[in-house]
Amino acid sequence: MDPVTHGLIGASASQSVVSKEQLRPAAIIGMLSAMLADLDVFISDSSDPLLNIEIHRQFSHSFVFIPIGALIAAGLLWYFYRQNMSFKKIYVLSFLGYATAGIADTFTSYGTKLFWPFLDTRFSWDLISVFDPLFSVVILGLIIWTLYKKNPKISWFTWVWIPIYLSMALIQQQRGKTVAKAIAEQENHQIEQIIVKPTLGNQLLWSIRYIAHDTLFASGVRLGLDTKVYPGESAPLLDWQQQYSRYHGTTLYNDINRFDKLSEGYLIRHPEKKNVIGDGRYAMLPTAMSPLWGIKIDTSHPDRHLLFETFREPTPKVRNAYIDMLLGNNP
Repeated sequence: MDPVTHGLIGASASQSVVSKEQLRPAAIIGMLSAMLADLDVFISDSSDPLLNIEIHRQFSHSFVFIPIGALIAAGLLWYFYRQNMSFKKIYVLSFLGYATAGIADTFTSYGTKLFWPFLDTRFSWDLISVFDPLFSVVILGLIIWTLYKKNPKISWFTWVWIPIYLSMALIQQQRGKTVAKAIAEQENHQIEQIIVKPTLGNQLLWSIRYIAHDTLFASGVRLGLDTKVYPGESAPLLDWQQQYSRYHGTTLYNDINRFDKLSEGYLIRHPEKKNVIGDGRYAMLPTAMSPLWGIKIDTSHPDRHLLFETFREPTPKVRNAYIDMLLGNNP
């Protein structure tokens, strides 16, 4: 989830438990505390490029770290609000804000390790995109309304809006899964794994990715009043254990294994960069097999960590195709 939406949810959480005199500082404390969890994105090691994506949404987003994260936030904010609030009050507001961060990220894709270090599983419901303006704008409006009316009860409507929106997203996702099953049946595919998630910034255009016969298949589907399917590309899953078996025990082999776990087994070759292994779950278009990111294989130095690269620059052709699918037109 984008940092702004994190901040808005955290601000609303803190606003909902204070008096009208403390609404503004409570909103700021909750907002900054919720955003603090994502500072893990700055944890990196230049010699190990995969460390950054392994750490992101890990310990800082887990349930066990909430009291610690809240304490850090409260310690940083106490200096600014010590004249008006006790440290205990600041800590409670920081706790409420920080606690929303990990849970909110589970609504999106990529996953959050809520039960780290006891469980290494990433939880992800794939219900909203990382940035969803409609979801965020309503929460922003409620925060502004709360401050304008100086009525903390207004912020409670945020906790009505969030489940309503997520319920609508769940309905859309189920519609997408129904479409995916129909596509698979038509192609005589037995679905082994499937991901159905919204594309960036909307609930209309969804991405379908499923694995069948050791192949990853992609489709886009616009779930408006009518359903419109956009057939996509396919790519064979990479049997990296077999292809790189001679490098077993090397840093190269171990890094591919790490990336495979992060990608939940959806590894494919980049269609235009043959030395790049990509995460097949993500692409600029729901119909495409050009990964948003991947690792660059260098077999000449098997004891060096692999480079992690991103491919997020949309061409005009990609932008136009995305807009056409979003509007229900033929790209």
